[in-house]
Amino acid sequence: MKIVQSKFSIGAIVRHRIHDFRGVVFDVDPEFDNSDEWYQSIPADKRPKKDQPFYHLLAENPENYYVAYVSEQNLVEDSDNGPVGHPEIATMFTGPQNGAYKSRAMVA
Repeated sequence: MKIVQSKFSIGAIVRHRIHDFRGVVFDVDPEFDNSDEWYQSIPADKRPKKDQPFYHLLAENPENYYVAYVSEQNLVEDSDNGPVGHPEIATMFTGPQNGAYKSRAMVA
């Protein structure tokens, strides 16, 4: 069994390297765990490798709030740009504090 160390933890504030969105990590898959249809919808020249952590984000861009699924290679830390405004954050997290959100499950 392969042991994978993820770069970002639950509650981390991140942004996409290329696309204009940022978010808060609420779950981590040690490697790709989504549908083949989703994976094939990514242009082949931009398709990430499956054998890396993938992150579930409460995401926002200038127009919308949504849930995103993003490979580790496409994320960078983004706590310097302040809180994320996704309306679901308050149901899962407290904060941010010291550049990250704290899981309500861990606080309780």
